[in-house]
Amino acid sequence: MSEIAKAADEISDMNLSDTSTPLDENKEELKNPNDIVITIGATIPTGFELTAADEVQEKLGSKSRISKGRGKIYFEIPVISLPKVHQLRSVDNLFVVVQEFKDYQFKATKEEALKDLEDLVKDLPWTNSLEVWKLNTNLKKRKTRRNKGNHQSHAKKEKLDKNKNQEGNEELQKPVQNDFKSAEVPDPENADEIVPTDDDEQSEPREEITSNGDNREESGDGKKQEMEAETLKFRVTCNRAGDNHNFKSDEAARDFGGAVQDFFQWKADMTNFDVEVLLNIHNNEVIVGIALTEESLHRRNITHFGPTTLRSTLAYGMLRLCDPQPADVIIDPMCGTGAIPIEGVTVWPNCYHIAGDNHSQAVKKTANNISSLLKQTENKESTSTGIPIDSIQWDSCNLPLRTGSVDVIVTDLPFGKRMGSKKKNWNLYPSSLMEMARICRPKTGRAVLLTEDRKCFAKALSKMGHLWQKSHTIWVNVGGLCAAVYLLKRTSEIIEQRKSYW
Repeated sequence: MSEIAKAADEISDMNLSDTSTPLDENKEELKNPNDIVITIGATIPTGFELTAADEVQEKLGSKSRISKGRGKIYFEIPVISLPKVHQLRSVDNLFVVVQEFKDYQFKATKEEALKDLEDLVKDLPWTNSLEVWKLNTNLKKRKTRRNKGNHQSHAKKEKLDKNKNQEGNEELQKPVQNDFKSAEVPDPENADEIVPTDDDEQSEPREEITSNGDNREESGDGKKQEMEAETLKFRVTCNRAGDNHNFKSDEAARDFGGAVQDFFQWKADMTNFDVEVLLNIHNNEVIVGIALTEESLHRRNITHFGPTTLRSTLAYGMLRLCDPQPADVIIDPMCGTGAIPIEGVTVWPNCYHIAGDNHSQAVKKTANNISSLLKQTENKESTSTGIPIDSIQWDSCNLPLRTGSVDVIVTDLPFGKRMGSKKKNWNLYPSSLMEMARICRPKTGRAVLLTEDRKCFAKALSKMGHLWQKSHTIWVNVGGLCAAVYLLKRTSEIIEQRKSYW
């Protein structure tokens, strides 16, 4: 059974009415989790909203409402599908919508407008959204425990193998006394982290649970009372856009947060919070939500970062544009730390991915990221056969590949700011486009290229009309820079095989 199926079974077994934090006194009657439909909001790399909507339709069967150009989509799902939402590859952050106001009328003065936002808190339907937040928190805790268990099992296996080898050599070697209770085993996914051995865990006091679920050291009622007595910590984040507001974002967050604190009796904490309440204001649209992600979902593949590491969500959007097919050869000739090929091999493992760069440190970091991904795969699958990806150092204008041997090229071209320069791009772009055309298959080959240096790219592409045809352009925001993603199709013109000098 997959992790998603297990999580779905766990949700179906949960009782939504079993709450550890008192909510509204007039609490509405909760339905079966299979029947409750919630609205999920997701932040997307700007420009890829349609791509995310297609993924939601494909994986969840839900239609999305798109906030085009604002990097957000909204869709409805049953609560039972909550684990699948976290498997989406195109979204950065997730939140459950408490309520949406499409045409909210703000008062004329700042004081009245902020007072209205305060009064809004007690009238919002918080119940189901908070229950979804609790279920989501439980799922994250279970996932953390599973990951920790996998790491510890791996460490325990290494320890047993080590003990077995020592016992086999007792007659040949002088016995060495080992203090296993104080031993620490490095985490296989991160050499800097230390995972305690099972003996360390056994040294800690444990609570015994009887077959009927009662706690032998502490009664169930006492445990519940203790949980209810625990006060949640929260913060309010306000995202505001538009010119018709007479208040600032921090003022709205402050006053709205004060009303939330008075209503729930929670404790405000800007850094170490349990619940993040979102107040999204765009012109006359107001959406109140509760965050379901603590950090962006794009932080999923890369362990060794570079100065211009691409977000995994943006890499997924670029790869999806070129529609990879089984057995396709996909290369990134300027891979940096390998974000695009690593995302590609994770989602399209039936293709062959090649990551290359002319900088030795970039290739080294790519190799380390591939190694980390391989270890993750080995932890999840007992019989891992490896992953179809390789890294190599090369010159992107003189690639060691046969003419017409590549199906797809996806890369993040140098912007000429942090890496390279605008001046160098005037030589790099035409040369690299010509080399890409040589290795790409005529008629069927395609390329997806990201760049902020649009003027230079347009000039280079204008000279390659006989080799490349521009099919689509998507405008994206990359670190505050207005960049473009170009989808190019290879024409049928054939380039002669490069002559060998050997």
